Amino acid sequence: MSEERVATFGLQVISVNGIFYDDKAEEIILPCDDGELAVLAGHEEMILALSDGIIKIKKPGGEWTVGVVSLGSVQVANNRCIVIVNTVERPEDIDKRRAQEAYEYAKEHLQQKQSIKEFKKSQAGLARALTRLSAVSKYKD
Repeated sequence: MSEERVATFGLQVISVNGIFYDDKAEEIILPCDDGELAVLAGHEEMILALSDGIIKIKKPGGEWTVGVVSLGSVQVANNRCIVIVNTVERPEDIDKRRAQEAYEYAKEHLQQKQSIKEFKKSQAGLARALTRLSAVSKYKD
C-alpha cells in the first residue's frame, strides 16, 4: 500500500497570550474582510490583514485544529506562514455564558449615544462576541 505524501509548510500562530500553533501544516484557512483565504504549501508571498473570525489549521495527516481569532495579520514567505493576532482561543476554552454577556453588553452599548471612536469599539466588541458564540455552538463538543 503506497502512502501519498502531502506538501506542508511551516506555520506559527501567535497572540499576545503566547503561541497557539508552531509546527508544519498542510493548510490554513484565515478570516479576511472579503471572505476566507486558504494558504497551502508554496503559496505566493504576501502580507494581509485578518478580521475577527475562525481559523482552521489542517495538520499533517489530515486532522483539523480550530481557533477563534481577533484582528491581526499574516505573512507568507519562503514556504512559511506567520499569523499574528491580538487574541486566539480554542472553542472549547470559550465560556458561552460570558460570551453571551459580552454580546448583550456590546449590543446595548451600540444603542447609546457615543463618539465615533466609541462606536467603532462597540462594533468590534459585537463582532468578536458574535464570532465567539458562533464558534462555541459550531465547534465545541
